[in-house]
Amino acid sequence: MSARAPAVGTALALTLALASACGPPPPEPLRRPRPRAEPPIDAGPDAAPADAAPDLPAGIVDVRALEPSLVVDLVYAGPDGFLGRPAAGYHASVCYLTEDAARALARAQARLRAAGQARGRALTLLILDCYRPPQAVADFVRWAGEPEDPATRARFHPSLPRAELVRAGYIAADSGHTRATVVDLTIAEQRDGRAAPLDLGSPFDFFDPRSHADAADLTAEQRAARQLLREVMAPDFRPYRKEWWHFTLADEPAPRRYDFEIR
Repeated sequence: MSARAPAVGTALALTLALASACGPPPPEPLRRPRPRAEPPIDAGPDAAPADAAPDLPAGIVDVRALEPSLVVDLVYAGPDGFLGRPAAGYHASVCYLTEDAARALARAQARLRAAGQARGRALTLLILDCYRPPQAVADFVRWAGEPEDPATRARFHPSLPRAELVRAGYIAADSGHTRATVVDLTIAEQRDGRAAPLDLGSPFDFFDPRSHADAADLTAEQRAARQLLREVMAPDFRPYRKEWWHFTLADEPAPRRYDFEIR
């Protein structure tokens, strides 16, 4: 894969023009999850205490060691995810990927920052999940088999019962995240030392057709933000049609599964 970032073209310029359009914000969708607090821009390896220095497998890197401008706020390291608690194996908010995936993500960040600068905006990728330990994958599947909770359903999966989330493709019993080549992320704008996420039409882990890449009930601004995310990621990553935030490294050299905890 080429390390040269493509020029920002007319499509990106149009995307940013739409994303920065003035006017009142669109009404929030029904049963929309409450917003997460904006993470500090320097969120990353030092943002959460670690129990011990990790002994990483060969070829695995902390993405911020390669690209310090990336903002990392792993949802499953805290209580804001659908579990309501940290997932098994998450002890810190650190994004680990293979070196190939990390370098591809750094290129995507460079494309996004250039696109933002062209319109006078400080845009950044906001990383929500990266490598996922196998015990967290099992934790998610166990949760999907537990009794329904009305408050959690209203917040995260209003259109489907919990028991159907695995079958529907929202929770994976065999997750690609364990290969350390899959990343969940969004776009944020840096303001006063914080990373404020753009409105992409649905929150992270909103298991609903509104989160599908081709969702129809989006505003022009939300659609433009999703398009911008796809464009900066597209040269190196494949999107997932049911989750606008989910991207997989397009060219995985000798993919393998990893098993270590995030510290």
